[in-house]
Amino acid sequence: MQCDVCQSKEATVFLTQIVEGKMQKVNLCESCSKEKGVNDPTGFALADLLMGLGAAQEIDKNPGSKKCPVCGFTHADFKKTGRLGCSTCYKVFAEGLSGMLKNMHKGTSHTGKSPKKFHEIREHAERMKSLQDRLNKAVAEEEYEQAAELRDQIRRIEAGITP
Repeated sequence: MQCDVCQSKEATVFLTQIVEGKMQKVNLCESCSKEKGVNDPTGFALADLLMGLGAAQEIDKNPGSKKCPVCGFTHADFKKTGRLGCSTCYKVFAEGLSGMLKNMHKGTSHTGKSPKKFHEIREHAERMKSLQDRLNKAVAEEEYEQAAELRDQIRRIEAGITP
């Protein structure tokens, strides 16, 4: 099995971390494990390896300079745990996080999850509002034929008949 860091030597050190029921494994050769401080648990940041083999160093440009005013989290805490302390940490450490988050996730903004029915209801409401706005504009511009078509379309949707 190859080393996950250098990709050239045979891995001899195998690390496993279980966080919230999810298992993450890192395989290292002897030299990479010494370089990453595996022998010294306080110096080793498994988060560095799991987040892109050193990506957390982007945040650590000025290690003593930033500290979250809400939870007190520091760069060292982030490197050690691979997690931030609170939502304010995202603002405090934003400079180094954006690139790392882009690499780890699909984007840098959280869209969340919602039930499928919610999306359907929201899309329906947006469509009805759009049609109503177009209807109001057509009436204001005295385009009565177009207004009548829009009115009929709104009525069909309200009755549950899709055009």
